[in-house]
Amino acid sequence: MTRATHSATAHSATAQPATALYDIPGPLTRKRHFVYGVVSTALILALIGWVVYLLLDTGQFAAQKWTPFEYKGIQELLLRGLGNTLKAFGYAAVLSLALGVVLAVGRLSVHRPVRWTAILLVEFFRAMPVLVMIFFIFVALKVQPLPALVSGLALYNGSVLAEVFRTGVNNVERGQREAAYALGMRKTQVMTHVLVPQAVRAMLPTIISQLVVALKDTSLGYLITYEEFLHAGKLIASNLDYDLPFIPVVMVISPIYIGMCMLLSWFATWLSRRQKRNPKTEAVETGPAEPGTLLPGGQ
Repeated sequence: MTRATHSATAHSATAQPATALYDIPGPLTRKRHFVYGVVSTALILALIGWVVYLLLDTGQFAAQKWTPFEYKGIQELLLRGLGNTLKAFGYAAVLSLALGVVLAVGRLSVHRPVRWTAILLVEFFRAMPVLVMIFFIFVALKVQPLPALVSGLALYNGSVLAEVFRTGVNNVERGQREAAYALGMRKTQVMTHVLVPQAVRAMLPTIISQLVVALKDTSLGYLITYEEFLHAGKLIASNLDYDLPFIPVVMVISPIYIGMCMLLSWFATWLSRRQKRNPKTEAVETGPAEPGTLLPGGQ
């Protein structure tokens, strides 16, 4: 076997797992997918064009409707609202992750009272609408707007993330857990050194998706008079004296919300690539590990 043939064979063997889960599409299928893509793109462009036409027809791009955004007071109001939104999201994200970890550990506990308590809390807060929890904390418990908003978001998103964490840990191959116990590792070591590192990458897209939900749900703060980004936009629109004042405000606010969500998605992609370069996780993807590698630093 020549060197070129050997190299091609090795490359084919390496690339095989990438297509093992589905059949390679044939020429007809590729042509059909191409047609679907062209038709879908044309429909999306037509929809965008129709929306732009409606906006132009109603005069939404007139200079009169965009001049107010040049005023320093309005710009400061928007920036202050954006800062309040990011502050609420930061608190809610940290608390949601922490609560999710605690509840997930409780659900994975071998002690029945702890496990059932965690199950009841998770199911209750998952079933309760976010807005109801925020209003209850704000009105019944007489909590300030920011703590009420953060508490409601943390309780709901934390309970959802608890299920994400539990599912991710349980989906790790059972043999990994058994091998770690066979090496004499304690349950805490098995969880922190074996199960969680392997589950994190699989859970990451779902975690980021739930954080995006938390970011968007910060807009519920305007219902309890919290001066977040949407509340600032509402104040601006209510003081403009032309028809349909909310449309220019929405056209300013929406891209910023979309940009923040895309930034979270980019961060997830960057973090996933960084983990792939981590020596602790490379062994999981490159193939079977040598005996003893389950125990970090073990001999």
